[in-house]
Amino acid sequence: MTMGDIITLPVVPLPPPSDWKQEPSQGNSISPFVERKLIPVGPAYLAHVRRVVHDLSFEEHDKHVEEVEKRRRNLEQEEDEDDLGVGDEEETEDILSLDPKEWKKQDHYEVLGLSHLRYKATPEQIKIAHRKKVLKHHPDKKAGAVGSSNDDAFFKCIQKAHDVLTHPEKHRQFDSVDPHYDLLDTDVPTAQQVTKARDPNSAFFKLFAPVFEREARFSRKQPVPLLGEYSDSKEKVEGFYDFWYNFDSWRSFEYLDKEVNEGSDNRDDKRYTEKKNKAERARRKKEDTARLRNIVDVALSADPRIKRIKQEEKEAREAKRKNKTGPGGGLSKTQAEEEKRRAEEEAKAKEESEKTAKAEAKKAKAAAANAAKKARRAARAEGGGAEAS
Repeated sequence: MTMGDIITLPVVPLPPPSDWKQEPSQGNSISPFVERKLIPVGPAYLAHVRRVVHDLSFEEHDKHVEEVEKRRRNLEQEEDEDDLGVGDEEETEDILSLDPKEWKKQDHYEVLGLSHLRYKATPEQIKIAHRKKVLKHHPDKKAGAVGSSNDDAFFKCIQKAHDVLTHPEKHRQFDSVDPHYDLLDTDVPTAQQVTKARDPNSAFFKLFAPVFEREARFSRKQPVPLLGEYSDSKEKVEGFYDFWYNFDSWRSFEYLDKEVNEGSDNRDDKRYTEKKNKAERARRKKEDTARLRNIVDVALSADPRIKRIKQEEKEAREAKRKNKTGPGGGLSKTQAEEEKRRAEEEAKAKEESEKTAKAEAKKAKAAAANAAKKARRAARAEGGGAEAS
């Protein structure tokens, strides 16, 4: 049967029941039969049409349906992936009980379910995570729920986190004092960890590379030279440490500023608070600079490349010196005389220095003795004057 086929179905009406009585409102007769066209519909008919139009067997049609269903599932999966996998982290009781008034103490990334990304979260991921949290925790959704007090405290925390992370300046200020990385700063490697490792060379790069990668995000200058590898040249190693000893950080500490007391219109109070905040920011900046330089100092002291470069330079000097030796393998006569003269000058200079030091010590001893004599005379003179009086 095709879509153009028409089948005539004879319909024979059944007689009315014996107890049926026509109502007065229905008139004197039954309505006549009317011819109607019935259009075939339903999944079975649609499957039939697909088989006919595409000239498919039942097996081919089933395979086609399976492929369509597979594409549909793939599209649904892609739509699920479009949410970028954010906003679905577990919400602990501590997170849900945050006080919105203490918003400066909250982890905005954790509130939005972005703690696995933190400063790497893109604006699109922040937007999607915020939408998910709003749909889940909006007060209107909780209204009337069993056991719900319709408390919107956590919803306010969500809104504040979104406000901070979508504002470029506020976002940067929060990243400057991200509590997650402040905790990691306490776990900076030591030189002893490198030297005690089974393979100190590889241990150094394994321990210190993540530290410099973490700190690199604060640099105003880009790109930032990272730790590199053991075979780096002297110029590259010196360039690395020169950059990090002169590190220009954009890290600021305005986020930790104390707020002026609410409702206070006292100009002096505001000036005092601003002065204290400025001093605190300067102190924290100084401490942060010292912290980073300490990391660089430790890395420099444990860097195996420094030892390798010094050894290479020593070997180069020895090779150069050997190349300047005479035919007999020893120093030439001129070089030997020069070495002897230099040694005599050094010995003479050392002797004169010792003589000068002894003379200075003798003078200091004599001066101390004279001072003691004068003190004793002055004491006796004061004692005699006291007896005369």
